Amino acid sequence: MATLGLIEYEDAGPEVRAVYDDIMATRKIDRVNNFWKAIAHDPVTLKRTWESIKQIMAPGALDALTKELIYVAVSTTNGCGYCIATHTASAQKKGMTDAVFAELMAVIGMANETNGLATGYQVEIDDQFKKR
Repeated sequence: MATLGLIEYEDAGPEVRAVYDDIMATRKIDRVNNFWKAIAHDPVTLKRTWESIKQIMAPGALDALTKELIYVAVSTTNGCGYCIATHTASAQKKGMTDAVFAELMAVIGMANETNGLATGYQVEIDDQFKKR
């Protein structure tokens, strides 16, 4: 259960409802996910977070699926089960196959392992990889 509970649409004030309405319109959905309902206890954080996500996840140099895969990778590394579930579902809607997911998990696992080794061994960056 969310620490402060969830704010449902019908219980939300006008400021929160405006953000909920924008989320539903932008995503073409008929209900707001629990993440938004949980952070709605702080309408300023709700609005700021939604505006940032809307901007960052909008079409850009990276395609929508790549952005979702990055989100899944970071969420996996950070151990956010909620974000793994929601962004995996979003990636699947954008074309991620089971094979892509399995390969993504292998890359995440390998990156975490080699990052840990490089950190533990305190490996200095090779000159050819340094920006000059």
